[in-house]
Amino acid sequence: MTQSIAFIGGGQMAGALIGGLIKRGTLAADIAVVEPLAAARDELLTRYGVHAQAQPGMFLRHCDVVVWAVKPQTLKDAAGATQSHTRQALHLSVAAGIRSDTLAHWLQSERIVRAMPNTPALIGQGISGLFARPGVSEADKAHVAQLMQSTGQTLWLDEEAQIDAVTALSGSGPAYVFYFLEAMRDAGVAMGLAPAQAYQLALATFSGATALAGASSDGPEVLRQRVTSKGGTTFAALASMEASGVKAAFIAAMQAAQRRGKELGDEFGA
Repeated sequence: MTQSIAFIGGGQMAGALIGGLIKRGTLAADIAVVEPLAAARDELLTRYGVHAQAQPGMFLRHCDVVVWAVKPQTLKDAAGATQSHTRQALHLSVAAGIRSDTLAHWLQSERIVRAMPNTPALIGQGISGLFARPGVSEADKAHVAQLMQSTGQTLWLDEEAQIDAVTALSGSGPAYVFYFLEAMRDAGVAMGLAPAQAYQLALATFSGATALAGASSDGPEVLRQRVTSKGGTTFAALASMEASGVKAAFIAAMQAAQRRGKELGDEFGA
């Protein structure tokens, strides 16, 4: 990365991106951060050698890319305080819910990309859905992809509305995995295992199964069928889940997350 980058907000996701960029050769001196919390500024300096500022200022006028990594409810105020310094930049927003039309109005720019990353970005194993407005050039898109790939995979979307589905599936998805890990651990304890034993087994099962799925050309239905002998233990477990409506409930839960993403866009719209 040879262009200078500014982050508005210096929290976890900004830290994940900054860490990934530095690992790939970006100099700390080429990264600017605006972060009002002193503890977060100290953390960025200690971990990455990046000097963050408490307030936006003229230094942002030299930045080619501005990454908006603040909470949705604070982005409008942050944009109002910053946009006079950043009109020349390519803008990348990782804030959930806020649509690009709203961002374009707040930032007075058409060079806007929305991204929906997820928390495995913190260890370089995330995935981000990306949507670019028409004012974003192919070179801009390539630069955004390079930036986001510092924390994992990227997937470009054709329609902005798909961002809400990405939010429901992969953005919120790590919480679903943790929820199932919690349930498997608790079930193991109820069946006589120590909590540490149950969690180790659950964690290894999830990571091993996802690695196997990623290495296979077969879909999840086929992989599931291969480990499900009629009348066996896996069959009994899956039959119980089907009888309890687990799959339907899971799909309904993700649709609720998608609806909430749309509601956030309506709530924070310009």
